[in-house]
Amino acid sequence: MLHFVMHYTGESSFEVMTETDSSDHSRLQSKENQYTCTQSEKRYLCQRALLEHMNIHRDEYKCTECGECCGSISRLVLHMQIHSGEKQFVCTVCRKRFTLPGNLVRHSRIHCGEKPYECRVCGKAFTQNGNLKVHMSVHTGEKPYKCTVCNGAFARSGYLKSHMRVHAGEKPYKCTVCNKAFTRTGYLTSHMRVHMGEKPYKCYSV
Repeated sequence: MLHFVMHYTGESSFEVMTETDSSDHSRLQSKENQYTCTQSEKRYLCQRALLEHMNIHRDEYKCTECGECCGSISRLVLHMQIHSGEKQFVCTVCRKRFTLPGNLVRHSRIHCGEKPYECRVCGKAFTQNGNLKVHMSVHTGEKPYKCTVCNGAFARSGYLKSHMRVHAGEKPYKCTVCNKAFTRTGYLTSHMRVHMGEKPYKCYSV
């Protein structure tokens, strides 16, 4: 499998470099995580990663703004940029700016088309691990997000959030033409076709 390498330019930005053989990376992924945290049971590939994780439990690098604990001083410095609003990591393709380098790396996959997280069941691939985890609920049927009002269950937290607006009577998405309001942005998008005269769905007779 080929991957794109994100190279730090030294000028607060990353650039997408040439493709590279990721055989070493694949070997690391396949290797069993040997080091386990005794407090959270999280597992790590190397001892250094575990030691950094343990710093979180020790409150060694704690944010004075929100109380979040980080694994190292460098991670704390990056975290503090969230509070300062500083966005020093710039996409060299579209110039979009990010607070954290990891967010820039994930964003870069939009441009290079890389989808490193693949479903073992159906083969569908994703740019982010979180999206893969949500997708797995399609196969497992798991719906961990439950409504406290009607016991409805959902696979994604966003679906539950949208559902709760039904009970609360919230309709934050408003049409700029007729002021009709909706609980979901998708409903508003469909409604706008009425004003724009769009008919994207066609019936193909056999």
